Amino acid sequence: MASRATGALFADLVFNEEGERAEVTTIGGEPFYAIPEDDFLRHVDATQLDRQIVCRLQERIQAMGDLVTDGVIRLLGDENLFTRASVAHAIDHMDKILEPGAVDADQLRTALWMAGFRAIVDHHGDLVRLHVPGWEEIEDS
Repeated sequence: MASRATGALFADLVFNEEGERAEVTTIGGEPFYAIPEDDFLRHVDATQLDRQIVCRLQERIQAMGDLVTDGVIRLLGDENLFTRASVAHAIDHMDKILEPGAVDADQLRTALWMAGFRAIVDHHGDLVRLHVPGWEEIEDS
């Protein structure tokens, strides 16, 4: 997995529509995803793409809110009003993972990689869909 120093939250998990992995690079000290397009690499601001991915994940998890909350509570083995509220709060504020130091990026990437997570982007760096095994494909309408 890529190092945390890259500044790209989803390093090694971003792919173009042809299935080619986007590398992470820095330009002027800022992280970019280098998305392959034929023989060219299109550089997209990592923060912008990471924000798109987190927003889409949050939308999907919120849509399955009760199911996700019940699953987390079962995993924790702690069914009470405060646990349910805490899980709901965490889902509603999932965008906080974009703040520096909010999560261990390496652990997050490793867990997502092990789950088969992939973010599929077009050659402009716009999120096309998320591939999450066990979820139906999330595609733009």
